[in-house]
Amino acid sequence: MTGKQKTALIRIIITAVIFAPLLIAEHTGALENIPVIISLVIFLIPYGIIGYDVVRKACINISKGHVFDENFLMMIATVGALAVQEFPEAVAVMLFYQVGELFQSYAVGKSRQSISAMMDMAPEYANLETGDGIEQTDPDDVEIGSIIVVKPGEKVPLDGVVIEGESMLDTSALTGESVPRRIRENDEIYSGCINGSGTLRVRTTKEYDDSTVAKILELVENASDKKAQVENFITRFAKYYTPVVTLSAVALALIGPLTVIAGHASAGAMTFAQAASDLAGKGQMGGIISTWLLRACTFLVVSCPCALVISVPLGFFGGIGAASRQGILVKGSNYLEMMSKVDTVVFDKTGTLTKGEFKVSKVIARNMRADELLEIVAHAESYSTHPIAVSIMEAYKERAVPDARPCATAIDSSRIQDVQEDAGHGIDATIDGKPVIIGNSRHLEKHGIEYETCNEGGTVIYAAIDGIYAGAIVISDTVKDGAVEAISGMKKSGVGKCVMLTGDRAAAAEYAAKELGVDDYFSDLLPGDKVGKVEELLKKEEEGHYLAFVGDGINDAPVLARADVGIAMGSMGSDAAIEAADIVLMDDDIRKIPAVIRISRKTMGIVRQNIVFALAVKLLVLILSAAGITNMWAAVFADVGVAVLAILNSMRTLKAK
Repeated sequence: MTGKQKTALIRIIITAVIFAPLLIAEHTGALENIPVIISLVIFLIPYGIIGYDVVRKACINISKGHVFDENFLMMIATVGALAVQEFPEAVAVMLFYQVGELFQSYAVGKSRQSISAMMDMAPEYANLETGDGIEQTDPDDVEIGSIIVVKPGEKVPLDGVVIEGESMLDTSALTGESVPRRIRENDEIYSGCINGSGTLRVRTTKEYDDSTVAKILELVENASDKKAQVENFITRFAKYYTPVVTLSAVALALIGPLTVIAGHASAGAMTFAQAASDLAGKGQMGGIISTWLLRACTFLVVSCPCALVISVPLGFFGGIGAASRQGILVKGSNYLEMMSKVDTVVFDKTGTLTKGEFKVSKVIARNMRADELLEIVAHAESYSTHPIAVSIMEAYKERAVPDARPCATAIDSSRIQDVQEDAGHGIDATIDGKPVIIGNSRHLEKHGIEYETCNEGGTVIYAAIDGIYAGAIVISDTVKDGAVEAISGMKKSGVGKCVMLTGDRAAAAEYAAKELGVDDYFSDLLPGDKVGKVEELLKKEEEGHYLAFVGDGINDAPVLARADVGIAMGSMGSDAAIEAADIVLMDDDIRKIPAVIRISRKTMGIVRQNIVFALAVKLLVLILSAAGITNMWAAVFADVGVAVLAILNSMRTLKAK
């Protein structure tokens, strides 16, 4: 508990200790012979202890022109109860209201813990290497390219590359992953992590304002500004609701006695003035006014919108906190609300569903051994830095061909002459004195070489030696660990359609789509085509349905911004993608998308339960209070009791898995 919460608890206990014997005395008749003014003074003691801050806040708000709030309602209701000599009810209302406020404060603090853990990532200092040794300095003052030292147990203050040392990093605050990650020389390191046992020397690659931890903290701080439609509705509802019920209570206090007088006049065939005079003469007028004034006060207590105003934002806050504990950063409750309605998820392929690591998956040779074809193609590609060329070189070095014969795997540059690269199409070279042509189908057609079309999934590199077709090498992108599981999990979570977008040719896209289990795919797309394709999918969606796009690259930023919900990779994703996205997966694990869908739907379910429950109970008790069937104690339950139950229900979002 915070100091403020402990103070509130002490006030509640002191008030309860004083109030309990007074309440017993009131119900046993022990206070009957005490003058009213003495009873008022006695009950004002516990009332002042528990309610002075409510009255003070109400008066301050009134002086500022902000009249209609819950403090005003509580003050008017309890002062009215004191005025009609219902002293125990006045104290009870204020006591239970403060119990509800304490419970609310504790619940909000509990829900903030998971998010505040992310706020604790902020580093306090950086150990900067200078000519005079190590100097502790503010991370803001460290320039790009500086050398910093991260000692065991310290937070990594800035993004960079490890140039010396080896250690285990605790990335739980950043990614939600409890298992430490090993970091070595030349590995990238991200700010916000906690260094384990080894000392690391790091060359910084970003300024603090552009670092991972600074970006995350900025997103977390701004998350509460983006409210869901339900929250905005409740805010607008409370703005008009409170003045309406206050005026209704005033009307009830005025119209009630007038109705009684009018009824008495009708029954006695008297004028209205005669009936009022008759009731006053019989000493009944004071009782009638007190009865209706008490009903009006009860009406005010019941009408306090605490349950809605507290529980709805708390529910969303809990949902965002539950997501953050799993390394999922939701930038606002509005995105959590939209995520609950998502039934179409669109993925960028490379870097999102696949690793972007090309590997030789098949070698199809004609009139020679497969390893011989791979050897010749590797020599021809040895001068290229294209990812496909690199994958062929790696396959050759690893002898990644069945039944490959033992031989030297080093490239022999003396065998290679006259290398010419046609960017985006292929390479021409002379290997061992023979002309070698490798590339896509159009490159072979350009040279007038007949070839056998390969329909294998992946990128196909055709080869011709001495003018004769020699075979093909199939290169496939590697599916990310957990990608298949993630798509399956989304479908189980209620997503109706998973779509993949890629710039790959149709055969490669079809192969990947089957392997991943997506429902549909679109191939041969340029970066600009992705926005158009998402626009088409959005038009096909019916009203009330939402589309989420998952991407990681700079070219995905426009699509992330256009989708109803944009989901970006936070660890390896580009800054532009993270900035444009609405939800960020801090460790790039797309298996967490089903988790955030479940969390969002559970959150929305709990929020709706609170709204229906609170409005139903309040409406019922309001009607009963106006009719005089219920008393102030029922009003206390309808206000504080409903609020506490709604808060307890909202706290279930914190345990969403």
